[in-house]
Amino acid sequence: MQPPHRALYHAFVDQGLETWLARLPEQLAGGLDRRRYGDLPAWEKAVAKLPPLPADRHVRLDADAVTVDCDLGTSRRRQAENLLRVLMPWRKGPYRLGGIAIETEWRSDWKWRRVAPHLASLAGRRVLDVGGGNGYHAWRMAGQGAAFVLVIDPSPRFYWQFQAVRHFVGEADRGVTHFLPVGIEAVPEGLGFFDTVFSMGVLYHRPSPLEHLLQLKGALRPGGELVLETLVVEGDARTVLLPGNRYAAMPNVYFLPSSAALCTWLARCGFEHVRVVDEADTTRDEQRATDWMTFQSLADFLDPADTALTREGYPAPRRAVVIANAPR
Repeated sequence: MQPPHRALYHAFVDQGLETWLARLPEQLAGGLDRRRYGDLPAWEKAVAKLPPLPADRHVRLDADAVTVDCDLGTSRRRQAENLLRVLMPWRKGPYRLGGIAIETEWRSDWKWRRVAPHLASLAGRRVLDVGGGNGYHAWRMAGQGAAFVLVIDPSPRFYWQFQAVRHFVGEADRGVTHFLPVGIEAVPEGLGFFDTVFSMGVLYHRPSPLEHLLQLKGALRPGGELVLETLVVEGDARTVLLPGNRYAAMPNVYFLPSSAALCTWLARCGFEHVRVVDEADTTRDEQRATDWMTFQSLADFLDPADTALTREGYPAPRRAVVIANAPR
């Protein structure tokens, strides 16, 4: 595996992102600052120690689990699993890497199945995945033929989980998938570059949701496609829930609109052809504790007497997928 920073720099040059390229050193230094993230050296070391892989391997980026089939042998497989566990908790997946089954907190493949049928073809497209976690969905985007996929997420743990998966995938994605450990604020204003922008599971964490929508629009080329997935509540175009200090035990949840209100927000921000393509309650089978994410999960955050409510008494998590286009 080539050094991750080198591949990222080369990709930005190839894509003509020279203006953003000049900011990369500062952004990488901030996102991977060892003084801020005390566990970062251990994660970096774990990825560096992953065993070499046999040349004979088969990679699948178009299956529910991002899969790399290869024979590591018992000793190297045990070594690899121990190193991958250093990076826990694993929240997005699933992955099957060299015979190691990583059962993540989220069945992210279920979300992908709900989203994928409604997308404009990703073949040949330049894609930004905002808040993409460890990159599970980005690998699936590459599996659908995207030409350039950039994950941005400020978590250095997710960055090193992505690099661990990269170790197994190698260049089977044609080298199109990359990760930058920053938030949406680091994307140059008015970039107007990406054909498709995903923001899934981010909007409700933003205290200024319309600002986030405008940032997403600024990253899109004219006519580009936004794929927005977020928590919603049932109601009409004027229904918005602002929880108290916590929602489903999460401390940083702000505005939960109805899907109709969300469509109004998008239209007010200038998006066109706004449509809700999916809306469903989140189940305890889709988000749960596993051997690779051993902390509390959704079942612990619901009212034990009424699972239609959170422990705080709010409606239980419900998510909508809305697709819209930037104006031409």
